[in-house]
Amino acid sequence: MAVKIRLARGGAKKKPFYQVVVADERFPRDGRFIEALGQYDPRQEQPLLNLKEDRTLVWLGEGAQPTDTVRRLLRDAGVWAKFKAGETAQA
Repeated sequence: MAVKIRLARGGAKKKPFYQVVVADERFPRDGRFIEALGQYDPRQEQPLLNLKEDRTLVWLGEGAQPTDTVRRLLRDAGVWAKFKAGETAQA
């Protein structure tokens, strides 16, 4: 089972917001997921990103692969750097 960290779309037409979720890659984009890690709202003046950093780091450590968009969001939030720093410390 390949696990991905990706965005699940919510909201009305032309008014999107997203949940950052951990899901099996075989499930549909807005379908079943394993765990919700946070929210992302791109429509704000300053795009809003709320994440459970501890749970996100746990999933990354267990091998969950973020999509390109989620990787960019994690990099902007500083979570990706924490993951990489912990990864090199273990090696």
